[in-house]
Amino acid sequence: MPNRSDPFTDLRELFERAAQRLETAARTWEQDLENRSRLDLSVGPSKTSLDLVDEGDAFVVTVDVPGFEPDDVAVRLTGERLLLSGERDRTVDAADDRYLRREREVASFSRRLRLPEPVETDEIEASLEQGVLTVRLPKRKLGAESRRIEIE
Repeated sequence: MPNRSDPFTDLRELFERAAQRLETAARTWEQDLENRSRLDLSVGPSKTSLDLVDEGDAFVVTVDVPGFEPDDVAVRLTGERLLLSGERDRTVDAADDRYLRREREVASFSRRLRLPEPVETDEIEASLEQGVLTVRLPKRKLGAESRRIEIE
């Protein structure tokens, strides 16, 4: 009888290769998630687009918030965490029969992100123009001077 290869050996090798590829993919996905979560602390998916730019002397956060007014939006810094949130309520008389379709009643967003470096809290500026919220966070200036510390 001729020598035949064991079909289970071939299957075992196939499963081992598949397991290695899945492990590599999982490691890559884990690293991507770790890199993202290092800055973005938001919970759940968000439809609010956000950019964080390092301009050298400051971080600039830009957020798309169409339809929101400055009074609808809150910007708060706690330690190294920036919280951006907003809520817009469209109150319309339910008896108003002019509407053929109403989809823009209530909208809200909440984004949290960790800043990569400390910022000057007294110099933070925020503006909202044409549906774009811009927050400028100047970086904390570390003293360039050095001094000798005496040891007692």
